[in-house]
Amino acid sequence: MFTAENWPIGANMLSFGNRTSDGTPTLEASSSVWASQLRKVKALGVDQIDPTDAWLPLAKLSDERVEEFRRVLDGEGMSLSSISMTRNSVVDVEHGEENLADALRFIELAPSFGVGVVNTGFMQAITEKQAKAIWFWLEDGHHDDPALRDLAIERVRLLGDAAAAQGIQLSLEMYEDTYVGTADEAVSFVQDVDHQAVGLNPDLGNLVRLHREVEPWPEMFEKVLPHANFWHIKNYTRDYDPATGAYATAPMPLKTGYINYRQVIERALELGYSGPFCCEHYGSDSLGVIAENVQYVRQVLTSALA
Repeated sequence: MFTAENWPIGANMLSFGNRTSDGTPTLEASSSVWASQLRKVKALGVDQIDPTDAWLPLAKLSDERVEEFRRVLDGEGMSLSSISMTRNSVVDVEHGEENLADALRFIELAPSFGVGVVNTGFMQAITEKQAKAIWFWLEDGHHDDPALRDLAIERVRLLGDAAAAQGIQLSLEMYEDTYVGTADEAVSFVQDVDHQAVGLNPDLGNLVRLHREVEPWPEMFEKVLPHANFWHIKNYTRDYDPATGAYATAPMPLKTGYINYRQVIERALELGYSGPFCCEHYGSDSLGVIAENVQYVRQVLTSALA
């Protein structure tokens, strides 16, 4: 069990995007660019990151460039809290097998970085309408095909076997309209996978931001926390006007949003949660908010574990 001081709490590097200012993919950028971006995180008092594949897809790097990244990470005095794979579903009709190979590569690399969990999910690339919306979640996106659910279970079990062989865990990110798109669906899916190395990422921020009816957050967390082994953690405002049927949501720091994360984290600990946290935020100064969220989570842990 971790202490409040050494609990892995990382910043999601999505804030930097996957291209440099001149349009170069981060994957192809020089190590000095990686170092510069890591330095900005370190300057905010955060020394752990999740190098999501939406920033730097480690699985796509050659062995030589992986070692180059490792040297940069060590040189900046930073480490990885977790590794997340996003919008690269292993049952994507066109790219599923490639994504599966990448997921296996992430699992292979994780232990060498001291990472105990690799996150994946079934969300897919945002649509053109989503890309044009002020917030992408305001437009309808990908819906998982029920006919592929058995294949999804089969491939997740394969990843679970690979993770277990490496002594790590695989986590499935909850996301609307996927096989793990509601609390009940997520629990059902992970139970059907039935693998000791596979758990849930209870990223309910993905759900409470939707402009549709969703289950109350305390009820959702009570269902999914017993299966949680990793946590993308973020918060939003949420309002509903019954007179007009209108919803309103917007990203907020963990401390000030709709979900009471002090209550939820304490409940997670009661249920035995021991996985890493990855702090996220969209819009505004996302990196600055993420840094505040990292400190907030650590403070809540300090209080809860006292």
